[in-house]
Amino acid sequence: MPFEKPFESVHEGGSRETLRKHLVAAFAEFIGTLLFLYFAFAGHTMAVQQASDAGPDRTNSAQTIVIISLSYGFSLLVTAWSMYRISGGLFNPAVTLGMCASGALPWVRGAFLFPAQILGSMVAAGLISCMIPGPIAVVNTTLAPGMSVAQGVFFEMFLTCELVFTVLILAAEKSKDTYIAPVGIGLALFVAEIAGVYYTGGSLNPARSFGPCVASRNFPSYHWIYWVGPFLGAGLSAGVYRLIKWLNNNNIEDANPGQDSAAGDYVKD
Repeated sequence: MPFEKPFESVHEGGSRETLRKHLVAAFAEFIGTLLFLYFAFAGHTMAVQQASDAGPDRTNSAQTIVIISLSYGFSLLVTAWSMYRISGGLFNPAVTLGMCASGALPWVRGAFLFPAQILGSMVAAGLISCMIPGPIAVVNTTLAPGMSVAQGVFFEMFLTCELVFTVLILAAEKSKDTYIAPVGIGLALFVAEIAGVYYTGGSLNPARSFGPCVASRNFPSYHWIYWVGPFLGAGLSAGVYRLIKWLNNNNIEDANPGQDSAAGDYVKD
């Protein structure tokens, strides 16, 4: 079966063909995560090294943060668009968790994708560390001065919630505009990065934080928040998505009928 509808075909029984599809999807997630983070880390490093100004306490300035956010958002947009027909273009263990918890992706597929995403992040960070002058540690996710660990956990939770919910609505929930879902998902990450880069580093992705820590051999004592926060956000998004589906008898369009019609007709009760 072609990979035009990856989230529908993976719910089949445990056969050799299904295993093959899981392995192909995992390989695509490894390559996709590697490419997504390779170019995002490269853009991030360039923005920091070429910054003409700095923020308070030698933090990144607003101008630098915008460039960093563009690097991650547009790298995700392009890479997800190129890979979504093969694996869904997730590249993020938190997104994978959200897809599994929402019922859009089987847990077995998630078990294949998770290690591939982690490995892809490590390779991406290692390559950037070897190829670009300067320490890879500049892309590590760290808390801003005055930001507590508790604040960091819940801020990361809400940032990730915004991203994962966008993925669920635009990609998992099929509609006429599903084929351009990567555009909305990339923009969602850009918006979250604008809000989050200064305060927490804008992780939203355990793999994004883990890879640079391994490459730089520098784990902050609060590194765990970049796992707990995104996973909480993924669970919250999945819960809201399931609630909306349940309230609308599993038909998400029921509250706003005609949204996908060519004429835009609204059906009144």
